[in-house]
Amino acid sequence: MPSLFPTPDMKELFLALYKAKDESQVQAILDKHPELFAAGQWNALGNNKSNFSIVKNQQSNPIAAIIEKVTNSIDAILTKRALELGIDPRSPAAPQSMDEAVERFFPNNNWDLRTQRWNQALDIQVVADGEGPRGERPRLPTSVIIYDNGEGQQPADFERTFLSLIQGNKNDIQFVQGKYNMGGSGALVFAGKKRFQLIGSKRWDGKGDFGFTLVREHHKTDEDKAKETWYECWIPNGTIASFPIDSMDLGLEARKFTTGTVIKLYDYQFPTGYSGFAQDLRQSINEYLFEPALPILTKDTQERYPNNKVNVLDLYGLKRRLWKEEEEYLEDKFSENFNDERIGPMKVSCFVFRNKVKAMDVKASKAAIEDRYFKNGMSVTFSVNGQVHGHFTSEFITRSLKMNMLKSHLLIHVDCTHMNYDFRKELFMASRDRMKDGEETQFLRQYLAKQLSKKHGRLDELQERRKAAADIDTSASTKDLIRSFANKMPLNPELMKMLHQTFKLEAKSDKKGEDKKKDKPREKEPKEQEPFKPQRFPTFLKLQARNDGETEVTKIPINGEKTLRLKTDVENDYFDRIEEPGDLRITVLNMRPNETTGGSGPGTPKDITEVFNVVKSSPKDGTIRITLSPKEEEVKVGDSVQLKGRCPLRAGIRRTSSG
Repeated sequence: MPSLFPTPDMKELFLALYKAKDESQVQAILDKHPELFAAGQWNALGNNKSNFSIVKNQQSNPIAAIIEKVTNSIDAILTKRALELGIDPRSPAAPQSMDEAVERFFPNNNWDLRTQRWNQALDIQVVADGEGPRGERPRLPTSVIIYDNGEGQQPADFERTFLSLIQGNKNDIQFVQGKYNMGGSGALVFAGKKRFQLIGSKRWDGKGDFGFTLVREHHKTDEDKAKETWYECWIPNGTIASFPIDSMDLGLEARKFTTGTVIKLYDYQFPTGYSGFAQDLRQSINEYLFEPALPILTKDTQERYPNNKVNVLDLYGLKRRLWKEEEEYLEDKFSENFNDERIGPMKVSCFVFRNKVKAMDVKASKAAIEDRYFKNGMSVTFSVNGQVHGHFTSEFITRSLKMNMLKSHLLIHVDCTHMNYDFRKELFMASRDRMKDGEETQFLRQYLAKQLSKKHGRLDELQERRKAAADIDTSASTKDLIRSFANKMPLNPELMKMLHQTFKLEAKSDKKGEDKKKDKPREKEPKEQEPFKPQRFPTFLKLQARNDGETEVTKIPINGEKTLRLKTDVENDYFDRIEEPGDLRITVLNMRPNETTGGSGPGTPKDITEVFNVVKSSPKDGTIRITLSPKEEEVKVGDSVQLKGRCPLRAGIRRTSSG
């Protein structure tokens, strides 16, 4: 059915709504055209007048709600690439994961190079709008524009895509994040008081017109019989408003709009303290997108910040930011790969920040780190496909790990992408911004606490090092420091006498100890160790134990665990680095007795996770730790298991070690 209104009017109307700085200007446009926006021209969002609770119970945080919009944009671009290549996104021929989609759709992307990353980031833009300058009037409202050069939709498809709820439109597309088709509605509750959201889109191949609609919260009147209000969308005469375009100037960075989707949220309720998009919002998007599939652009305007030198910046997730700023901010970083029978495989990455960064003192350094990396109070983040779905606060570090010295200096990332599905689905709410307080979450919390707080583990060593440093730093004076050293260290009697006279120290007299010291044989000086010279790729991988391939290397008790150490010469970040990361894969060569044949011959090789729960640590100065605990139903007392380790490298080299 043709639109009731002339085509030129629709384009003018869209541009007027798009250029409105805040919700009061949008309302003024609606008031100017009472017949066009009469009550009968609005439909309930999702054709459901009970949608208020659905929308309201999405993200509880305005930043997390913006992240859902960005995630939808990533999905749209991946889907567009599939369609461009003639691949049905729902078919078996389509990628079966987001990682596979990026690898197939963007081969040799080189997004770690600034120019290539910038060019790709132009396809997803988060743009600020509003009156300015903000420096003079900081309480002026901020509106948000989210643009993507993705799949786009024809006007006739709006109601089953943008304007639907709980239809599961993406549930059978394996390489996208979205499933429920409602996550994008969560931002509505943070869009001012009237909840205005403008949506405009044109299909990627140019077919059809540019369509647009406006979403708002229904203004409840005395005539309304429903207890709750609802969200509604403007569909004049039952048809999505549309008009033909070749391109439009919508204030995007370095391009005009041709196809894709643009969404505007008015008077968005950002947390207190948020200012420019190129700074504060960019930092938060990085926190919530630890490792996004695609780079993103954030843009503020000269009108809002005329004195800012930089208002446009790209971003590519917190992981890459940490690696880029490692020298200045990080004291240590490492990863642990766990494979538990109940949880399944997960990778846990730990980043420990320095006590002092740049030329700042401890207090200023702590504040800078919190502002730069913990803006949203997320000390332990849990992600799926790079998007954070939930978090623990620093309370986990102090209460569960009992590492108070690392409270403000430890960031833990848990990659849940490859967990057992039945376990993972119980961890997160459908809104993907918080965790359920259920049995699985408690189990995961306890498991992580047990594994990460082990005595002589990497975090335990750092905690003890910080405690030792604090003992010195907190000495009240030079006199106290000297006293501390004098009491703890064996000193020459003459030196002790001089210190006693100067600082009034308590003299130590222990003749028995002196006699013992005389009789004690002279200890050999430890051999000076050769400095570790890391290689980018390993040239060898050896088990740190006597190993002839026949004699057993170690014994593992049932319900117990054992740690094996592999010597190598590869650099510490081999498993985790962004460019050319490597891996260590261990397989079961054979088991004796052979349960399959009843004999003692070699059995069929198995994946090690079928036989053991496995913890694999990233290299540390030439040592890789592998901790194994046998699965009772797979391994019996007296069984012998032979393992083989191999190091697959993207350079095409493979090294092996067996034991």
